[in-house]
Amino acid sequence: MGAGAQILLLAALATGSGLGPLGWLAGLAFTVVTWAVLTRALDRSWPRSRSFGPANGVTLARTTLIGGVTALVADSFAGPPAVTALVALTAVALILDAVDGQVARRTGTASALGARFDMEADAFLIMVLSVYVAMSLGPWVLLIGAMRYVFVAAARALPWLNGQLPPSMARKTVAALQGVVLLVAASGLLPRPAAFVLVLGALALLSWSFGRDIRGLWRGRARVPVPAPAPAPVPAPVWREQRIHT
Repeated sequence: MGAGAQILLLAALATGSGLGPLGWLAGLAFTVVTWAVLTRALDRSWPRSRSFGPANGVTLARTTLIGGVTALVADSFAGPPAVTALVALTAVALILDAVDGQVARRTGTASALGARFDMEADAFLIMVLSVYVAMSLGPWVLLIGAMRYVFVAAARALPWLNGQLPPSMARKTVAALQGVVLLVAASGLLPRPAAFVLVLGALALLSWSFGRDIRGLWRGRARVPVPAPAPAPVPAPVWREQRIHT
């Protein structure tokens, strides 16, 4: 069903916005990879008989929109960008980002898989938007989209980066702000200098957020108690032979 919706969205973009071959290729590749990864995750995490869940359905709808954004960004390398369609799809995707979590909590269907699905969708949307905005503001914008993926890659070499972090409203706010700022920059509503400063500020906040979390993880690693050395074994007593004097 989700794959069919993605195809329909791509067809609508082709009709309404002139989506070309490059956009179709990117959109179809996004669809195949998304469904392969999601199917594998479902098989490993849930019984086949269990329902997909309403919250994950919202995230899936958002992922379909992200597929459309991906197709439009890829197509912009070959011709004039369809800014109106890109902004509309991104705006709805960002709005739905605030919905799926509430649906999960209200329906009691929150799960580790759902949280990961939501997080990966957010990260990919930010990366795609950073690619689009980088075409007008410069390649440094790619740091916004790449930062999380660099963190994940570093965690493979530094296992302490996989530690648990306490919930943080500041972290959530900074993460949500990235999508909004990139959307405003992508819309072209601001003059280039203003968009430059706005996106640079978002990058600075994101760097601060990651830096704070990395410092917290490092401190958590340093506080891991080191087991005390085992006490030296006590030698068995040596009894001297006592001579009996008569």
